Amino acid sequence: MILAVFWSCLIGKYMRYLGLLLFTVLCWGSVQAQDRDSIIRTADSMANSILADSVRANVEKKESRAERRARTREEKERDKYYFKGVLKDSARLEIERVSRVAWRRSAILPGWGQYTNGGLWWVKVPVIYGGLVAGYLTFDYWNFFYREYQTELQFRFNNNKEPSDGPLGNVPAGSEQALIRQRDNMRRNRDIVVLATLGWYGLNVVEAYVNSMLSNRWNISDDLSFRVTPTMIPNYSGNLSGNSRMGATALFTPGLKLTVNLN
Repeated sequence: MILAVFWSCLIGKYMRYLGLLLFTVLCWGSVQAQDRDSIIRTADSMANSILADSVRANVEKKESRAERRARTREEKERDKYYFKGVLKDSARLEIERVSRVAWRRSAILPGWGQYTNGGLWWVKVPVIYGGLVAGYLTFDYWNFFYREYQTELQFRFNNNKEPSDGPLGNVPAGSEQALIRQRDNMRRNRDIVVLATLGWYGLNVVEAYVNSMLSNRWNISDDLSFRVTPTMIPNYSGNLSGNSRMGATALFTPGLKLTVNLN
């Protein structure tokens, strides 16, 4: 009996220390478990990201060049029927198709797009071909003189700077630098004519496209009317005291109003 009382007293005395030790052990175990869980989740997320990157890389690698071209072609075809995600109506699609046909025909044959658009094509086509013919004749003019100077310089280079019997043989020996400058000027003028002719050709294409777009989107009839009526224009000169007639200050100035009606 005495021994039981002794052990009960001893256990009651050290019970709080045992509870504190048990609580410390439980807290330490939970912290270690949380650290292990976080490490495992981090490893899982890294593994998932690596797996996603590998899958994405495999998908990109699996897309062949032909498939990429087909996808690009489908996207361009879809863009023809949508504008900023909105489906185009049939009228707009038809206008774009007609305009596309017009500029492509002008690119193939100058004046063809103007003939397709109608209107004053019988005036535009001669102007287009007149510009192209003028460009060719101007090019031939400068190219002829360029060849003359080039032939003379080549002859003098092969014959110890002696003049030839050609049209430029009267240029004295020792004037090769002047001949070179003239040759370069002729070549520059010829190249400028080529660029101008290409620009004229491109302008023909642009005119066919713009004319088709404007003529199909907007229609202004020939029914124009105007009307002229008298009116009074307010005088904002600011000098009312000095601008008087018959002792009265002129606050308004008579004028005419022109009204134009576009139907």
